[in-house]
Amino acid sequence: MIDIHCHILPDLDDGSDSLETSLKMAEMAIEDGVTHVIATPHANNHYPFASKLVRSRRDELQAKVGERLLIGTGCDFHLSYENFEALREEPAQFALNQKTYLLVEFANFSVPASLDQTLHQIQLLGLQPIITHPERNPLIRSDWERLWRWLHQGCFVQITAQSLSGGFGERAQTAAETLLDSNAIHFIASDAHNLTSRPLRLRPVYELVAERKGDEIAQALFEENPRAVFEGCALPYLPVPPDLKASRAQKESGRRKRFWFF
Repeated sequence: MIDIHCHILPDLDDGSDSLETSLKMAEMAIEDGVTHVIATPHANNHYPFASKLVRSRRDELQAKVGERLLIGTGCDFHLSYENFEALREEPAQFALNQKTYLLVEFANFSVPASLDQTLHQIQLLGLQPIITHPERNPLIRSDWERLWRWLHQGCFVQITAQSLSGGFGERAQTAAETLLDSNAIHFIASDAHNLTSRPLRLRPVYELVAERKGDEIAQALFEENPRAVFEGCALPYLPVPPDLKASRAQKESGRRKRFWFF
């Protein structure tokens, strides 16, 4: 398996707090059957992204782990004006493994009306946006049509493994199951931050997905698509996005029912 979203590098954000913790997270991943990870420290107002420092910490950890676990770098890119201006200057430094995919994280308290255009501008920079853990964002899960629209625009979706197993609560779990059953997921990643509450483990959820959707889908979400990201290639698994017209019709039907009863 390949994990494209984890906070395994030490002393960069709210993830690993030391090289010792990072080494233990790496050993946990290896034991779980993970062969590659992309270390994605936060890039936001609280944790400014310093690409040279990130790569230095990556080199230090890679030297300790050896070839048992291949470590790439990228970031958990918070969509803000300042970040976007930095992205325009040097897109590759933020990209996953410095290739063509970018993890994009939205705020939980607002989804700007201009977001469609911003995502398009990211694509014009030669990057392919991967929307991170929408199942954990209350604004997105309250209106799936937004996400369906971004999928039709050419964006991809990554959910957190622990969401499917209930680690982020019932609402996130229900939303993750909705996305999985709607064929609206391209990647499942750990978003690991530590050894306990948010560990770097994927195997239990791989088995859950395989049981629910079949081995081929599980392999696509945990190995084949993530490998394409690591290598900067086109995704081999591209599910058909949910139908926008059907979604709008369903929403309108719900509005009419509420009007009728109230």
